[in-house]
Amino acid sequence: MTGFVRLEILDAVGIIRLDRPPVNAINSAMHGELSAAVRAAAQNPEVRAVVVYGGERAFAAGADIKEMASKSAAEMSLYGGDLTGAVDALARLAKPVIAAVTGYALGGGCEIALAADFRVVAQDSVLGLPEITLGVIPGAGGTQRLPRIVGVTKAKEMIFGGRPVTGVEAVAIGLASRAVPADQVYSEALSWAQQLARGATAAIAAAKLAIDSGLDGDIATGLRIEAAVFAGLFATEDQKTGMRSFIESGPGKATFSGR
Repeated sequence: MTGFVRLEILDAVGIIRLDRPPVNAINSAMHGELSAAVRAAAQNPEVRAVVVYGGERAFAAGADIKEMASKSAAEMSLYGGDLTGAVDALARLAKPVIAAVTGYALGGGCEIALAADFRVVAQDSVLGLPEITLGVIPGAGGTQRLPRIVGVTKAKEMIFGGRPVTGVEAVAIGLASRAVPADQVYSEALSWAQQLARGATAAIAAAKLAIDSGLDGDIATGLRIEAAVFAGLFATEDQKTGMRSFIESGPGKATFSGR
């Protein structure tokens, strides 16, 4: 392990830290380390929400082009598959995930951010999928997740032209939830994650499953998934706690365990 990606735990929040100076260019070592960090966050019951953060200078300025440039199509199938698997694992993490973006989130870095449930960005950050300018396309989920987040037309505009957007514009088009001054990005994301971690995280995980799985199919399938996970929550401690608290003390006063 090179230590380019690590999981840190603060209270009930897992911070997946991208740390490959100077700008967190994503190389093959980071693929496996990202997968390992996501797996560790998934398996640790103390982690109830996750923040992905690249530091003050950059979230991740894209893939390591020097490492990729001479690879064959067959080699890239394996190389790209590892990154796609890591990003997909992050997207499917059964806990709320917030990407805290400062500086650049380009190419593979943007695709990691897209895998989060929410993005808190610096007002002057730069997000985009510039792969077309290299003669290729996004290969770790960008062509699939970006249209689902911002709509097909805006996604094609960004991908076909390779044009990035600022943090302020990212909020305007629905790519990000909040844009704040750069020195407030991490604290804003962490505060939001801590708020989510105090909530009914079993129900949040169920809602995430229902939403994301429903988007993968037709509405009838989505409704069946929703009904199943809704009923399943009546086997959780949080459901008992939440409804008992409502009856006894009114809404919004329950303290949840996440079980």
